[in-house]
Amino acid sequence: MSARVFIDGQSGTTGLGIQARLEAMPEIVLAELPPEERKNPAAKADILRTVDLAILCLPNAAAEESVALIAGLGNAAPRVLDASTAHRVAPGWVYGFPELTPEQGDKIRGAQHVSNPGCYATGAIALLRPLVDAGLIPADFPLSINAVSGYSGGGKTMIADFEGGHAPHFELYALGLEHKHVPEIMVYGGLTRRPIFVPSVGNFAQGMLVSIPLFLDELPEKPEAEELNAALAARYGETANIRVLRPDDETTLEPESLNGSNDLELRVFANPARRQAVIVAKLDNLGKGASGAAIQNLRLMLGLDE
Repeated sequence: MSARVFIDGQSGTTGLGIQARLEAMPEIVLAELPPEERKNPAAKADILRTVDLAILCLPNAAAEESVALIAGLGNAAPRVLDASTAHRVAPGWVYGFPELTPEQGDKIRGAQHVSNPGCYATGAIALLRPLVDAGLIPADFPLSINAVSGYSGGGKTMIADFEGGHAPHFELYALGLEHKHVPEIMVYGGLTRRPIFVPSVGNFAQGMLVSIPLFLDELPEKPEAEELNAALAARYGETANIRVLRPDDETTLEPESLNGSNDLELRVFANPARRQAVIVAKLDNLGKGASGAAIQNLRLMLGLDE
């Protein structure tokens, strides 16, 4: 049995990544509009009536317009997977992180509207939600989240600057502390206090590290690092795409080894004598952080994971 899928906004990095993955899936038929018709609402409505799923890879305002167009199709409306930021904390949308809770995969399977997570948010939520649920990190605890991504997540201008040799080797950004991923980190990480989030970009194409430092004795339960590791392992032990690894003798961590995969690795680094820890997520910002996650959600929505 095949399913028809339309990618709305397929020329961007995420859209191209999704298209390449779908073209390798024989059970998927891609419906496409000619380039000159892609901004024609009537032509778009016509093709949307013929598909099972629409994937939106658009700026927020354009994604909202497409959702309104789809809503006007009534019973002919396809299901929607939105890769923009527009609907990640919106009522009526299911968050597309299947590993969030034991029930999340089933929620995605039955949802009409699914929002694909942000790349940084995926790493931060994967680390925080199990520890908040376990009571090891209070929901209102003051947290700082640091992250570095490859430049491919920054869009066409950033990619051109780095690949043309015009960009710095490394830079912090979003220093107004209003990054677009913070709301979803709070909602799905289980936080009630806004964290300080400091993203950065390095001179490498793909890969991501998200890290959160912790003073263990400032946490109410004063946990050992092993308790943090155990809580993460208990949440993700049966999942296919998330691995909880012991650092052993690792004292460095590079961001690129998961590139091309839909995998996510979590580690707890600690200095027991100093009562300090750093919890770290590694992922491909274009894989589990974008296109790979979209395909994982698509498989759930279309029943292809069964």
